[in-house]
Amino acid sequence: MTNRIPPGQVETTKWPVLHYGDVPKVDTTKWTFTVSGLVEHPFTLSYAELVALPHKTVSCDIHCVTRWSRLNNSFEGVPVQALLTRAGVQAAAKFCLVVAEQGFTTNLPLSDLDRPDNLVALGWAGEPLTPEHGWPARLLVPRLYFWKSAKWVRGFELLDKDIPGFWEQNGYHMHGDPWTEERYGGRGLTQHEINKFRNASKTILG
Repeated sequence: MTNRIPPGQVETTKWPVLHYGDVPKVDTTKWTFTVSGLVEHPFTLSYAELVALPHKTVSCDIHCVTRWSRLNNSFEGVPVQALLTRAGVQAAAKFCLVVAEQGFTTNLPLSDLDRPDNLVALGWAGEPLTPEHGWPARLLVPRLYFWKSAKWVRGFELLDKDIPGFWEQNGYHMHGDPWTEERYGGRGLTQHEINKFRNASKTILG
């Protein structure tokens, strides 16, 4: 039987609530989701438009950088690949900066984002997500540590460079593979270095 718990992890049946800052208050009548950057057809969806798209259910395990793993989760939402196809990703795009509420970001190689098990998730275990777990929508990228599955997600910016997100700027690994224990990547960035990266990304962050 294949071991489903990565090295250094402990299985839990709970889903701990972990995030930086407060749970945002979201008005879904004003909420939008944007795909921009190196794409042929940038677009913005309202919450109603996102929810109306075809859904998919994904069964997966999730692994947190704080060393817990939860097996046999069921998420429902909009396939990320459908959104990327709609946008028409350009050949120059190799990375994505995922943007969420309150200025939170995380970075992903396009090869990790453009996979069939990834969702803009709207529900978990047959129920809508709770605000503490990312309602109205969160990214699901189960093959990486769960901080890459950004809560309260608001968009994707496709880029030709790998721009570190919030936790990556603060010393977390740029990739985050749980099976090779890519938890931390070295020192955090200085404010000057952070500003340099922000200036390289204007579409969503500007």
